Amino acid sequence: MRKEAPADNQKTETSTTAAEPQSTESQNTAPMPHDENLWLEDIHGDEPMGWVKGQNAKTISRFQDDLFGSIAGDIRTALDSEGKIPMVAKRGEHYFNFWRDSKNPKGMWRRTTWDSYVSDSPEWEILIDLDELGAAEETPWVWAGASVRRSDDSRALVSLSPDGGDAHRVREFDLVTKTFVDGGFDLPSAKTRFAWLDDDTIIVATDTGEDSLTTSSYPRQARVLTRGQAISDAPIVAEVPHDHVAIFVGSDVGAAAADATDRAFFIDAIDFFNTQLSFIDLDAVTDESGSVSTVASAWENNWTVVEVPTDVEVGLERDNVLFRPQSEWIHEDYSVPAGGLAVADIAEVKAGTITPTVIFTPDEHTALQSWTWTRDYLILELLTDVQSQLSVLDPNDDFSSSSLPGVPANHMVGLGAVDKHDDASANDYWLVSTGFLTPSTLAYGSLESSKGDSEPVVIKSAPALFPSDGFSVEQHFATSEDGTKIPYFQIADSTLVLDGSNPTLLDGYGGFEVSRTPVYSPVMGIGWLGRTTTGTRHDPADRQADETAEAPIPAGRRGVYVLANIRGGGEYGPRWHTSAMRENRMRAYEDYAAIARDLVTRGVTSPSNLACAGGSNGGLLVGNMLTQHPELFGAISCGVPLLDMRRYTKLSAGYSWKAEYGDPDVAEDWEFIQKFSPYHLLEDGTDYPPVLFWTATSDDRVGPVQARKMAARMQNRGISDVWFFEDTEGGHSAASDNRQAAFTRALSYRFLWNSLTGE
Repeated sequence: MRKEAPADNQKTETSTTAAEPQSTESQNTAPMPHDENLWLEDIHGDEPMGWVKGQNAKTISRFQDDLFGSIAGDIRTALDSEGKIPMVAKRGEHYFNFWRDSKNPKGMWRRTTWDSYVSDSPEWEILIDLDELGAAEETPWVWAGASVRRSDDSRALVSLSPDGGDAHRVREFDLVTKTFVDGGFDLPSAKTRFAWLDDDTIIVATDTGEDSLTTSSYPRQARVLTRGQAISDAPIVAEVPHDHVAIFVGSDVGAAAADATDRAFFIDAIDFFNTQLSFIDLDAVTDESGSVSTVASAWENNWTVVEVPTDVEVGLERDNVLFRPQSEWIHEDYSVPAGGLAVADIAEVKAGTITPTVIFTPDEHTALQSWTWTRDYLILELLTDVQSQLSVLDPNDDFSSSSLPGVPANHMVGLGAVDKHDDASANDYWLVSTGFLTPSTLAYGSLESSKGDSEPVVIKSAPALFPSDGFSVEQHFATSEDGTKIPYFQIADSTLVLDGSNPTLLDGYGGFEVSRTPVYSPVMGIGWLGRTTTGTRHDPADRQADETAEAPIPAGRRGVYVLANIRGGGEYGPRWHTSAMRENRMRAYEDYAAIARDLVTRGVTSPSNLACAGGSNGGLLVGNMLTQHPELFGAISCGVPLLDMRRYTKLSAGYSWKAEYGDPDVAEDWEFIQKFSPYHLLEDGTDYPPVLFWTATSDDRVGPVQARKMAARMQNRGISDVWFFEDTEGGHSAASDNRQAAFTRALSYRFLWNSLTGE
């Protein structure tokens, strides 16, 4: 599958300041601008936390009214809905699910059987109740996933975060006794990656102190750990340089085919988009007793490095090696286009004689998003002008392709293999279909001709969780400054009056090759589409009504939601992403502003009735709308954002994002970075729209520091309507449970609706 952005991060400390990177060569260092708010970088310090509490009190007092309560309550009810589809993962004879509801706010890990699952009222066997566990251990554990070992499906490694951040504790759990294993694997809270090798051995990348982390604060060493052994005593079997992002580990054991070889692998994440994969056949490191060796020397000379350009993503599946290059991969004997997919036999890779066969070629409109293997087939998930397509490739027939049916327009489908390790389901798949106004459905299909009809059968359907009658979905294209056509989706009243008087929310991301696609979101539906204007504008409590006050938006106007597919994302593959990296980052902001102007030109809305919202890299996006295009927006919600782009590499995991944005310590890079650093773009005398910054103390990915400093700088300069809220738990999502998710999202929607409508 496509590689993910690293989800782990450094442990929460009293300060987010990371170790200064060590340079091996002389560079022209950029000056550090004056920063009066460095004191706010002490995340848990008494003075900064006092400031946070004061800001929270003001914001809650201003926006926590009856409408806020209604929105938060309705969102919480939707998130807790018993009618949601309990998505499952099959392991052995059981189907596992993690579930949260009103009775179980932190959630429970549970399982059931197939016959029970497909019934209207499945009977669930509770494995771990996180609310009970948290109370017993006096730690508000947040679920971070589980990995069941394949040999007998009787043990699992469970990941639990103590505060909702990316750092998590890993503990071994017995699926027979339903208890944590006394003396089993137990790794302290860190940004750990791991994989089973055999019943008593795992490969681990974690924080072991001293020299074990990269400058980006991710693990840089892989160890092989056996049951009962202290992690500090486990031998190091691979490591990467300090200035690389991280080392990631994995395995393919208990393989689907009887003649397949069990393997372990590690990925050297050089930066966010350059990696190198190495693998090892476990037969080569298995001793006479049949156990995987935990002697470092047994591993040293047995790794096979996949020698391809580092911007080529590599995937292993039994004896197939897949390659997806970010830029065109040109060799004297072959070429693979950027965003294409090629395959070679693993024997070629081991021999160093790779001659890959191209099995997918993108075009101007179609891009590969991800791929999934069943036992005998390869399924490609494609986007054509941000519309889903599924293509089935047959490796036993020279990767011939055919389309998988059942993909409606303006919807997104996701596909996953059911269990390629089980003969009965080896070529079966789950298919999830969702749309802006269409609740998700879960279907079950098979690529086995012996199972009859190829059409997947719907087995679960989610209920409608917000009123969608009378709305329609449209796709439009805006023209950016350089002439590029930028797609966006518009969800609005079918009888939309094009007079510029509709409260409109523009959403987007535009980074890290992340694609934004249609999805059913009850949070957005309740918080925005579900609002209707009353036609009575009320000036905010802290503003004086005057002769220039705008007339109210006409009564009966429903919220309009717009999703932007700007460059920097992956909607059209690597080229769409790389065209807005580093010195070209401004293109993402030009695209977003072009969509805002197009909405005004088409009469959908007007600047005073247009809001925008974004989180993380999307927070940087809307932070640049705030500072570069304040005239285009009437309100901005900026969540868990990057904003100080001069110091971002020194805060939390920011150093790992240099490939995306550039290195602000290098003068040549700072020359272009400063042009999209909102913290440094504020200008006195500018009329900025109302803005809400929201974040979480426990966010150990971006961190709360940047939102704090931006709010403080704006307030200290006398800029009005600057609001700030920081929750303590929840990590980068600011949502450790449904209550918190409902609260923070309701706060954002309430702020935006009030700012645009005055209601």
